[in-house]
Amino acid sequence: MNLSRLPAVRRAQDPHAPAVTDDVLGTLSNAEFSDLIDRYARHFFRRGVRDGDIVAVKLPNRVELVVALFAAWRLGAAVTPVNPALTAEETRYQLTDCGAKAVVVEAASGELPVSVAVLTPVELAGPAPTAVALFDPPADREAGDDLALVVYTSGTTGRPKGVELLHRNIDAMTAAMIESMKLTENDHSLLILPLFHVNGLVVSVLSPLRAGGQATIVGRFSATGFFAALERARPTYFSGVPAMYAMLANLPPDVRPDTSSLRFAVCGAAPMPPQLIEVVEQRFGLQLIEGYGLSEGTCASTSNPLDGIRKPGTVGLPLPRQSVAIMDEDGVFITDGGIGEVVVSGPTVMRGYLGRPEETAKAVRNGRLHTGDIGRLDEDGYLVLVDRVKDMIIRGGENIYPKEIETVLHDHPAVFEAAVVGRPDDVLGEVPVAFVSLREGSDAATDADAATDAIAVTGAISAFLADRLAPYKRPVAVHLVPEVVKNPVGKIDKPALRRQALTPSC
Repeated sequence: MNLSRLPAVRRAQDPHAPAVTDDVLGTLSNAEFSDLIDRYARHFFRRGVRDGDIVAVKLPNRVELVVALFAAWRLGAAVTPVNPALTAEETRYQLTDCGAKAVVVEAASGELPVSVAVLTPVELAGPAPTAVALFDPPADREAGDDLALVVYTSGTTGRPKGVELLHRNIDAMTAAMIESMKLTENDHSLLILPLFHVNGLVVSVLSPLRAGGQATIVGRFSATGFFAALERARPTYFSGVPAMYAMLANLPPDVRPDTSSLRFAVCGAAPMPPQLIEVVEQRFGLQLIEGYGLSEGTCASTSNPLDGIRKPGTVGLPLPRQSVAIMDEDGVFITDGGIGEVVVSGPTVMRGYLGRPEETAKAVRNGRLHTGDIGRLDEDGYLVLVDRVKDMIIRGGENIYPKEIETVLHDHPAVFEAAVVGRPDDVLGEVPVAFVSLREGSDAATDADAATDAIAVTGAISAFLADRLAPYKRPVAVHLVPEVVKNPVGKIDKPALRRQALTPSC
């Protein structure tokens, strides 16, 4: 199913039923939602967006982001959501890398590529041209194979890469969510995750809309304001990450919200300690369902069942029409409960990384997505995550790849070597920490002999990073070292750095 026609179908079925809600536009009925999408599509068409193009959307959590998504799809275009926290340099990279034809932003800026048409929600909601060619694929073309989303995820090469998700991927993922979560027209999702993540889009918006339900979009997550938003909206479910649940669990004891509208809550993005699951469930009267997945798999591949045995400490069973297996280094399946790499197959596996055939070939082999995560299947087929092959850091649900930060650090003229590792954090899960050695003969290296000068140098490096990296990617500490520690074969010894990051001096 190509979801581009979903708003029109909902309008025909019940024009007055609620579709989406946020703090800016309030609640839009199916008819109002469809009308706004139509205006956006007409403006996109006037600015040159056509079948096969890519539209970038850099907005905070607002209904207009979802409207732009459906409007682009109505023209046969794909969408690349842009994290609104990205710097101008990071934004230009994403728009240039995917060849975006247009970008939707809150306010026009001269920092964007001149080749990209810039539009704002105010402009898009205004009077629109009447002539527009809505997408109607030729009879010999399977619309499900058209590109729907390009979701950027940081890569081990040091540059973010675009995950290509097709309409058939979105179709399969939303169908699996509806089946596994038993969604109906009575369901109402409260979105608190970022809409530039496939999780927020698929689990909290597209799935309930496809099921005939509705979604309420919250702006920026706040532990102190969350339950007030929940009590106003009266949703039947929401999806969060461990860091959010940790913050909620740490609220004062007198916070006793009314959660009676909820059927369940979802946790993803990173493993959640069983102890925290128990605390959240008992304190707030929730049924918390933990799952696992990657953007490359269109969001989720496993989930603890809504009905049936839930096993805290696992991330559950494979979702409908997906297969999850464990494979050793030689590509042989491990079937005896042993540990190996988690591989996923099924209709949710991405087409590939945009413009990166070699990286695609490494990630998707024989139709199987090699996740880079290490795990095992227990005696009942539940997936237990053990470790990560990659050095990825998950900070409050945000994926951070050290190589990207290291690439920026090496752009600093005084930096000779740099390595970034994750350090455990009680609230955020992990935070990045950088170890840097300086070039001999540089002013910084000469001045860094004294402790006060070292503080000045690390401050300058941190300021350098602040201009080039989004806040969540910036290291919480930069440590100057005479030499970044290496293993016997000369490679940077990240396990040793992780241990060093745990010492009190760090």
